[in-house]
Amino acid sequence: MAITYLEAIREAQAKVLAEDDSVYIYGQDVAGFGGAFKATKNLSEQFPGRVLDSPISEDAMIGSAIGAAIEGMRPIVEMQFADFSSIAFNQIVNQAATHYYRTGIPCPIVVRLPSGGTEGSGPFHSQNLESIYAHYPGLVVMTPATVEDAYSMFIEAVKIDDPVIFCEHKFLYYHLKAEGLPGESLPIGKAMIARPGRHATIVTYSAMLHECLRVANELTKEGWDLEVVDLRTVKPIDTDTILASVARTGRMLCVGEGFPWGGVAAEVISRVVSEGFHLLDAPPQRHNCRDTPIPYHPNLWKAHRPTAQSIADAARALLHL
Repeated sequence: MAITYLEAIREAQAKVLAEDDSVYIYGQDVAGFGGAFKATKNLSEQFPGRVLDSPISEDAMIGSAIGAAIEGMRPIVEMQFADFSSIAFNQIVNQAATHYYRTGIPCPIVVRLPSGGTEGSGPFHSQNLESIYAHYPGLVVMTPATVEDAYSMFIEAVKIDDPVIFCEHKFLYYHLKAEGLPGESLPIGKAMIARPGRHATIVTYSAMLHECLRVANELTKEGWDLEVVDLRTVKPIDTDTILASVARTGRMLCVGEGFPWGGVAAEVISRVVSEGFHLLDAPPQRHNCRDTPIPYHPNLWKAHRPTAQSIADAARALLHL
């Protein structure tokens, strides 16, 4: 029976709740309502007293979770939308991220961020904030792109003693399915070669993986063989796998749905240029959403974010450099 990306996250939460009494879930409407996207549906009945509704205060949600984590608990905090986590920014980057450095006491919290755009969501419910959180030492930032990774990486996230920002893409919730849950997976911090190739490397993550795979398959009709690298986590980032891919292909395009300025794509290109300049046959390129607030109108939204068509155009331009 097929399982969706969202169901995999729900199953992962059920597994960690069953296996570790120190785990609990906290967030707005996560108990009786099952969460804004139903990622915690029925979990409050299965685990009474451990799936708790919070006040509408992201700052308070994270602050209380940090306190619980310091005392030995392993909280999972659901933000209704990734954008709303900015209200808790101080708690995340100045308290959770620095706590072990300051005190030697770990702060094992997982913050779930429903990320990315969907038609009509607009500028307050569509953002990808992985680049912002990856900027800060002490945080682990995960960006699973597959059903299998959504499940296995979440389980690992709860076990990690560092605070984890878990960026789950809303567009994948129901659109992405797999035949079952994995028994094993790559280690956290290890990128995956999603598709081998020889003419150019596309480095990507989260929902853009599937757009890039479509592009790679389409360009085979034109005689091009593109390698696609799924970062899986953006903090830490697997520079070795990226460089090994560029060594095979000589060209690189980095694709992300987030804003271009100071983003993950910029970091990847910086690392490749500084550590693998001799491997390049052409200047590395990046392709992100446009550097504007995210529009509401479906047609404008489609023009704002990277699509298979715009990625294909960027890849063709790179291949002809």
